[in-house]
Amino acid sequence: MSILVIAEHDNATLNASTLPTVAAAKTLGGDIHVLVAGSGAAAVAEQASKLDGVAKVLHTDDAAYEHALAENMAALVAKVGADYSHILAPATFFGKNFMPRAAALLDKQPLSDVTAIEAEDTFVRPTYAGNAFKTVQLGDTPKMMTIRTTAFDPVATEGGSAAIENTESAGETGLTGFVGRELSKSERPDLATASVVVSGGRALGSGENFEKLIEPLADKLGAAIGASRAAVDAGYVPNDYQVGQTGKIVAPNLYIAIGISGAIQHLAGMKDSKVIVAINKDEDAPIFQVADYGLVADLFDALPELDKALG
Repeated sequence: MSILVIAEHDNATLNASTLPTVAAAKTLGGDIHVLVAGSGAAAVAEQASKLDGVAKVLHTDDAAYEHALAENMAALVAKVGADYSHILAPATFFGKNFMPRAAALLDKQPLSDVTAIEAEDTFVRPTYAGNAFKTVQLGDTPKMMTIRTTAFDPVATEGGSAAIENTESAGETGLTGFVGRELSKSERPDLATASVVVSGGRALGSGENFEKLIEPLADKLGAAIGASRAAVDAGYVPNDYQVGQTGKIVAPNLYIAIGISGAIQHLAGMKDSKVIVAINKDEDAPIFQVADYGLVADLFDALPELDKALG
């Protein structure tokens, strides 16, 4: 049995989402190969070769993969992965972008957001916004899936010594072209991988209150900032702050939910956090059902006191 993991990266650094994806592959027990497709991404291939459990790195260097366009990536994955037993990618925008198309090219049924692997053909994934989990058996070969990165502990980034093998490109499909990218820059940790997340909800009332109350707390804790969909839709913060079913899935060591009621869609994105702290003036708010620590209080009274206590 051989498993192909598609590495997420920016052509310079291996993305942290690749590490738990390799961990998921290890539970299958076969030889793990990692595909690094990019432009000038030799450094990424070198990083991938050091991952614990990786037997081989396949490096495809072509400008067609510089921006990981779904059409180009799918053609390559279908070409390289056809003879593997399993093809895995992180369940991030990167993996979700090309995996369905690659599966279609191979005429296979892809499985998304896998949270557990019970056997080489049996997998668990969430459904109904994470309120239930279903066990699925796949008869296809290769078995194609995206891995929920918060469900598996990342592998070590040192200790491996996999061989790096150059592979042939599938070329440019010409179906799409890269126009531009606008990235949000922040000195705070990345929301998807931060160990501490401070999230605010619609109860904050404005973007100014986010800046005044949430940002200082996040800075003192070295935390990333998140938000509920209601806060994002109200225009308080950008879309990339959104945590939940239609936002980012996070599982930090500490998640602080401030003024968030705890709708099903939000809980789906953060309930796997190690410790959850909730501050809400509604004692019946659903967020308290998953919180390890809950404070029934007005956030405008509680946050200044918390800020003062932190010094």
